[in-house]
Amino acid sequence: MSTFNNLCTVGFLARFSYALARNPVLPLFALFLGAGPEAIGLAVGISTVTGIFFKLPAGALSDVVGRRRTMLAGLVVFGVMPFFYLFIESYSALVVVRFLHGLATAIYGPVAMAVVADVAGSRKGEMLSWFSSVGIIGTLLGAPIGGFILDAGTNGGPVLWQFRLVFALSALAGVAAMVLGFRTLGIEEKIEHGLGFGARMGKFREGIREVLSDRRIVTTSSMEGVQNMTMGALEAFLPVYAVKVAGLTEFQAGLLWGAQIIVTMLSKPLMGRVSDAQGRRPLIVAGLALCAVSFAAVPFMEGFWLLLVASLIFGLGEALVTSSSAALVADMCRERHFGSAMGAFGTIFDVGHASGPILAGLLVGWLGYQISFPLMSIVLVAAIPLFLKNVPQED
Repeated sequence: MSTFNNLCTVGFLARFSYALARNPVLPLFALFLGAGPEAIGLAVGISTVTGIFFKLPAGALSDVVGRRRTMLAGLVVFGVMPFFYLFIESYSALVVVRFLHGLATAIYGPVAMAVVADVAGSRKGEMLSWFSSVGIIGTLLGAPIGGFILDAGTNGGPVLWQFRLVFALSALAGVAAMVLGFRTLGIEEKIEHGLGFGARMGKFREGIREVLSDRRIVTTSSMEGVQNMTMGALEAFLPVYAVKVAGLTEFQAGLLWGAQIIVTMLSKPLMGRVSDAQGRRPLIVAGLALCAVSFAAVPFMEGFWLLLVASLIFGLGEALVTSSSAALVADMCRERHFGSAMGAFGTIFDVGHASGPILAGLLVGWLGYQISFPLMSIVLVAAIPLFLKNVPQED
């Protein structure tokens, strides 16, 4: 259990660092640099595009060369990349740094989940949810702290030194995660020694092929992907909508996102335990429905309290989906390929997360909020019968 506790502590610091540089600071920084809706969506989504390319290879590689060295490579990115934000003076530089910063979660995330799945046994839903919730606490703290720094003492909106102060705090937290990871993450590796490069590459390809050929795994991962499409869109445009349309402050915008995260964080371990005992499919279906309804309602609300209710409902729906989907994928996969399975899961997750802000940016710029958000919600509703058809009820 010490391995699990160490993973949770490092994950908290890493997620806190990443959240400080992401929401609501990132879309507002892109706006500060002169970006329009489409460009804001790209800036928020580009780091997730990194995960599309690197999560599956990172997870599969950890099955072959070991979890510890793969995770430590990700922690180096957490520790180093936030310093580059301090030198950004243009939108194009922001996009480049965001893409490279995405390597942190792309490498570390799926491998850490595979380690949790390794040690969880029959409690995969509960322990994966606890691990995720601890990381969410870091995200929870990052959003309002970043928003408070941007809101403090300004009348005409945040200025450059405030953004750089947030990025400096992100860098300090990233270094702390890296140092603690190198000191504490001693993991009993389940790898075969004495294999040559060709044999290791064969196992690497075998793990990827086995996971991607399983329709149940791909479909279940896709449910988290479509849910994360709306989450990514909300992450990018809830702060902008709250400040520019609803007339809220930057701090209130951070509180809205923080409230959504609180509900997800508190609900996930309980929902994970329920999914271990009662089955995972009903929770995933209910979560998709809640996310669809609350996301579609956001652009029809302007007061802080109404937007807060929508955020809370969305957070509960997210908890229902995410507490069960990763555990269901692990249930379907052979143990020696947990890294590949979590990598495939993370890749599809990131396809949704990256496409959300980019698609929302295009739609909002073309059609406005009140048409764009309901259109995107239809995708979640349409995904439910596909999931029920392709993923049979658990025994």
